[in-house]
Parts: sequence; structure tokens; C-alpha cells
Amino acid sequence: MPKRTDYISWDEYFMGIALLSAKRSKDPSTQVGACIVNANNKIMSLGYNGFPQGCDDDEFPWERENPNGNELETKYPYVCHAELNAILNNRSGNLDNCKIYVALFPCNECAKAIIQSGIKEVIYISDKYSDSPSVMASKRMFNAAGVKLKKLTASFPEITLSFRENEI
Repeated sequence: MPKRTDYISWDEYFMGIALLSAKRSKDPSTQVGACIVNANNKIMSLGYNGFPQGCDDDEFPWERENPNGNELETKYPYVCHAELNAILNNRSGNLDNCKIYVALFPCNECAKAIIQSGIKEVIYISDKYSDSPSVMASKRMFNAAGVKLKKLTASFPEITLSFRENEI
């Protein structure tokens, strides 16, 4: 019997893990996950959008905007993005020359952490905020630091996971 030919690529596999990690996020509007992988295709770390450890997610705001304009009553000053969480969650060692898989193109704050950690490639699906100053700054820094950027073009538009015992 010949081997299967319809298997997913490494990029699709690791992006799938980033997307699955995003499902852990409690953020009601934006769920992002990240997967950091070394040159040997070994997962170094994972992360998703959420509040820092010890900050009760029932006690902090999840809103994108506050009607009174009070930024402290929005999620933005408190949420750790998936990329930063993945970098901070790493307990396996050095991230030099690693890749990070993330569905949404990184903001400027995450770009700084990615560059400082030694990650050399960012693989993403969506760049929907490409015209924002934050993403423009990210791209400028990534370019200056020699970080490769790659938009993932998957050969599978979607993959369905089943937890049903009889489908394994």
C-alpha cells in the first residue's frame, strides 16, 4: 500500500497548532494563538491572547472600547498577545533562528519581543491591520532586523478535528 499523499505540510501543521491554541483565549472579539518552532521542526512554545497570570479574567475588562473614553476600562492595557505569551512561556531554551506561526500579523510591541528573542521568521495568515501604524512599525522593524515574513497559503482551506472515538 502506498503512503498517503494528502497530508498537511509542516507550515500547515504548525499554523493549525497556533489556531488550536487560539481556542484557549477567552477574548470575546479576537482569538489569536502562536506556535514557536525551531529549525528541527520541534515546538519550543505556545501562547494565546489572555491576561497575565494572577490577573483574574473575571475582574478585568474585555471591551474593545469604553463609552467614556477610559482606556483603562478596555482590554488593551492588560491583555498579553499570543506572540508575547509564547515567548514568555518558552522553557525549552534558546529561540535563536526559530519561526513563529501566528494567524494575525504581529503588532509593534510583539514585533519587538520577536526580534529580541532571536526569532528569524514570522508565518501568518491575515494582515487585516496592514494600514495601521502598529503593523507598519512592525514591518519596518522586521525588515531592519532581517526577520523573514511569509504569508501562509494553505493547500487545505480548513481542517476539521473530531473528538469522537469511532472516528479515530
